Amino acid sequence: MNATTTATTATHAGFDQQGDRPDAERVAQAMSSFASQFGRTSAIHMEACVHCGLCAQACQFYLATGEAKYTPALKLEPFRRTYLREASALGPLVKALGLVKAPTLDELQQWQELLYDSCNMCGRCTMACPMGIDIAELVKEARHGMYKAGLMPDRLALMDRTARQWNSTATPGEDLADILAETAQEHGVEIPCNLAQADVLVTAAPAELGEHTGALAAAAKVLNRAGVRWTMHSEGFDASNIGFTNGDLELQEKLTRSLIDTAVKIGAKTVLLPECGHAYGAARWEASRWYGSALPVRVVHMTEFLDELIASGRIKVRKVDPTSATFHDPCQIVRRGGLEAAARRIIAALGFELRELAQHGTTGMCCGGGGGVVSNVRATPLRHKVFALKQQQVDATGAEHFLTSCGQCRITLEQGARHAKWSKSPESLLELVAAQLAD
Repeated sequence: MNATTTATTATHAGFDQQGDRPDAERVAQAMSSFASQFGRTSAIHMEACVHCGLCAQACQFYLATGEAKYTPALKLEPFRRTYLREASALGPLVKALGLVKAPTLDELQQWQELLYDSCNMCGRCTMACPMGIDIAELVKEARHGMYKAGLMPDRLALMDRTARQWNSTATPGEDLADILAETAQEHGVEIPCNLAQADVLVTAAPAELGEHTGALAAAAKVLNRAGVRWTMHSEGFDASNIGFTNGDLELQEKLTRSLIDTAVKIGAKTVLLPECGHAYGAARWEASRWYGSALPVRVVHMTEFLDELIASGRIKVRKVDPTSATFHDPCQIVRRGGLEAAARRIIAALGFELRELAQHGTTGMCCGGGGGVVSNVRATPLRHKVFALKQQQVDATGAEHFLTSCGQCRITLEQGARHAKWSKSPESLLELVAAQLAD
């Protein structure tokens, strides 16, 4: 048993910690990081909460279990206490009189479950909050403190280290050309790699370089049919950005820059993101924090791109045989990203009869695996409880097809379906478009 495992077992069994730093140092690093996050907006949010509990009714983990500890506002408690002691107007007095105690290591370890196992950063709680508090963003900021303190789930920490070494959690860049060549041969499609000049830099999610190569091949078929001058590139190809979900801001910047800088290097005007929700959040909405207000390239999600290609006539799609479908709205793409209409225009172009879920669009339920939860094996039983909510909603539509536009959601939903022995299999919107391409 190594030192890390010994320390974990001795403090709070079932929770993970990285390294062998003293407990006091971990707490100090977490609190220092929390305090560094308190800008004007965060401070307003900390002051605004009235503890009404409405966020609980929006959280699928609370709805699936009925356990009060999963109330989103409570997940921010150590963050709030740090604010009151270190950054609030009365902070010096609060701290001097001991009115609010600093979080302990044991509390931070318990909090790990609430931040990483039972939160997808999906933003439903943000929408429900009558005070306009962006709880999902505050959770993301709090995760940065947990990362700094070495208090992440071990599986996510491993992915973090891998991405720091390879710029990807899937493979080192030096192996990308071989993976793409094998995928091209398997699916009978041309996939350019490392072109010196291209108009579009195409990126991938890790699963598309492994078990879901069909999605990558589908993207190639669509792009080639549209006559796009595109390439993938070994210096910037993985858009999933584990730093975004883990709270590792340094890694988030590194991975974001690998995409944007590679696009600039080859003269690409567009970075095309895969069917991945957190890729959209990291590269589309947060890249500007590293580059300033204006990015040197356009960053678009695959759903946006497909919608534009169909609308402009650059690709044409055949309609499916009359059949019904329902659609799972990925949180980061739709609620946090605003792409509600684009997916529905594509579904209409394919000729499906769309049967909406009871909660859809910006109010849709999360798949339960976002925010790194699907990679956090420890959270699997809880994630399966959340999946049951989605399963009930899909079954209620009576739709023949179950579609989505996020590969991570698809993986989560596939795992949930296998566990529940459910006959429905989620389908990729991109792969459907590729399959229905018309001459």
